[in-house]
Amino acid sequence: MSGAELHYRALERLYDSAPINRLFASNLAVTGEGAAQITFDVTEEVFHAAGAAHGTIYFKMLDDAAFYAANTLATDRFLLTTSFNLHFTKPVKLGRVTATGKWVSGRKRVFVAESRLVDEEGEEIGRGTGTFMRSRIPLSGLPGYRI
Repeated sequence: MSGAELHYRALERLYDSAPINRLFASNLAVTGEGAAQITFDVTEEVFHAAGAAHGTIYFKMLDDAAFYAANTLATDRFLLTTSFNLHFTKPVKLGRVTATGKWVSGRKRVFVAESRLVDEEGEEIGRGTGTFMRSRIPLSGLPGYRI
């Protein structure tokens, strides 16, 4: 495997190791430089009182997809979300949703990435844009990040 491929697989392991992801049945696939995809099965456990997925789900999946797309370009440091703009375009009830993240700009200290969330029919249900900043936390020091 190339150095980039090793980094991508290590980012996937990092995602899997995060305690928050024990609450969400989701899967990360880093698909290339500046690209990441998260799949998630929406079940009744994540519904709000009106019977559709709570906005927390939208934010989590969109932020994670954009974050990991951006972190493909930072091989030494963990990035931090500094802002995230989210647009809800359609409610979702049950089924698989996919968040696709794409790096937009920045390679040194600040990164911008966008993400799009679609339902099983391929219809957009949300989109977002995030700004991520290089932290002081080395990726190599995080227990889930193993090359």
